[in-house]
Amino acid sequence: MQPLDLSVVQTAIKWLNQQQTVWLCSVASTFGSSPRAPGSLMVANQAGEVVGSLSGGCVEEDFIERIKQGEFSQRCTVLQYGGADNARTGVQLPCDGVLQVLVEQLTPSPEAIDHLQIFQRALRGETAQTRRVDTATGNATFIAGRATGPKVEYQADNGTIAIKISPVARLIIAGVSPVAVACADFAVALGFEVIVCDPRAEVAGSIVNPEVTFEPILPSLFIAQADNSHTATAVVALTHDPRIDDLAMIEAVRTPAFYIGVMGSQRTSANRAERLRRSGGLNDEQVARIQMPIGLALGSKTPAEIALAVMADVVRVLRGRPRDGL
Repeated sequence: MQPLDLSVVQTAIKWLNQQQTVWLCSVASTFGSSPRAPGSLMVANQAGEVVGSLSGGCVEEDFIERIKQGEFSQRCTVLQYGGADNARTGVQLPCDGVLQVLVEQLTPSPEAIDHLQIFQRALRGETAQTRRVDTATGNATFIAGRATGPKVEYQADNGTIAIKISPVARLIIAGVSPVAVACADFAVALGFEVIVCDPRAEVAGSIVNPEVTFEPILPSLFIAQADNSHTATAVVALTHDPRIDDLAMIEAVRTPAFYIGVMGSQRTSANRAERLRRSGGLNDEQVARIQMPIGLALGSKTPAEIALAVMADVVRVLRGRPRDGL
């Protein structure tokens, strides 16, 4: 399944190549109830065709109608739905929510297409970028960015919106176990692309979620392959089998993954750290990248509770929150 935001950008490029003007919309901020998170994308053309979404239903209908009436002819607009604008737009968001949208008009040109191709490469995981838009001029530039932290930083005082561009978050699970199965299900529900790796034929049937990709390969070999890990990737090992877990960690620290963790008690983790230094050849900096023990200290006992603690910690790091900030 192709990530929705990538489809948005690819469609925008296609329409520009067809000499159509397009309106690229990004959710800049939300307050209260909102179906789409900051950074979510939508693109529309003059004919009223739309790929992606901003909220669902009435917001998109109002936006398309306003395009047909000739609005948004300037390069950049910050549009608000909800709050004080309810009466003007006639659109009421659920639970008194407020949605601010960055609307950029892109006219066909080699420069616009080149710009979106950089956007496309970032969404594919080739490079992490931050897209900075000056809302007064409409000028947009890319700077090297990170996949973690707040998706959007909207500085209303100087009219600058900075949006992190990165691929859909990916979770690589090294080895099948009851915790791994529960973790995969949680991750799918959270919107992650989930890949479970295990060479044992007898465990393949444990993965029944159709949204989970099962790779019948030793996890360390999969992790070591080029392009399987990017800056929005988390790698977790949850089997208690050093033959799987240790090898996965040795390869994971050589990738740009934002989160690397392995299950085990404090004593097991200390022994593993020493083993990874002695036998795996890892240095202190590489060992420090590994969350050992993995997950938040929730007092978890069951596989589902441990998986919850793991995914809560992965999301914490993805959102750029320190442990002591929870």
